[in-house]
Amino acid sequence: MTKPGPEPQDVPGLEPGGSVTPGDTPPDAGQTSGLSHPQPIPSRLPGMITIIVIGVLVVGAAGFFILRAFDLF
Repeated sequence: MTKPGPEPQDVPGLEPGGSVTPGDTPPDAGQTSGLSHPQPIPSRLPGMITIIVIGVLVVGAAGFFILRAFDLF
């Protein structure tokens, strides 16, 4: 477990209310603790579909130009 930050009255440079003076750095302690919920793993399906569609378009365009080069289309 993480050690909590120092008490506000023991930290130099804090103004009343806990804010820091302009140009001063905030205390070294983090403001949150604990674990968050696990993040879901994103699906790979949209990326795969995009790659397949681009591949089909490239093969179709290449086939078109090859057929045009041999005057078959």
